[in-house]
Amino acid sequence: MPERFIRILATGFGSGFAPLAPGTAGTVVGIPLYFLFSAFPWPLHLLSIVALSFLAIFLSQEAEKIFKEKDPSRVVIDEIVGFQFAMFLVTPTVVHVLIGFLLFRIFDIVKPFPIRLSETKLPGGYGVVGDDIIAGIYGNIILQVLIVVTGM
Repeated sequence: MPERFIRILATGFGSGFAPLAPGTAGTVVGIPLYFLFSAFPWPLHLLSIVALSFLAIFLSQEAEKIFKEKDPSRVVIDEIVGFQFAMFLVTPTVVHVLIGFLLFRIFDIVKPFPIRLSETKLPGGYGVVGDDIIAGIYGNIILQVLIVVTGM
């Protein structure tokens, strides 16, 4: 895969170059993708997220070589993927997206167990993307509970 293509995708079409909070900027790029995936039947939605996850692992690993550093902050494809997990099987409403966005970012930043462990112990792209997948799953669980409890 050409280096330019890897750079474009791994940095979330350049959002990873945001001077402040590149991970948050990358998560914003994940919102339109969520709206696209949420229109699919749930099995295809899940398959799309899993396929995107494997692509992100590959791109992250290659981007580490290109940028010559471990888990470069410019690489935000992992945040895009993590947000997809946070929003899986959630009705696409503005309120759900905002709350899901906040929950995902909180878990991605705070990194409660085992998020930080997966980031440090998994090799290459698996470590880059794995912590965001777990943060997304945590966010999804809390969001689903909030939806049920509050009826939003």
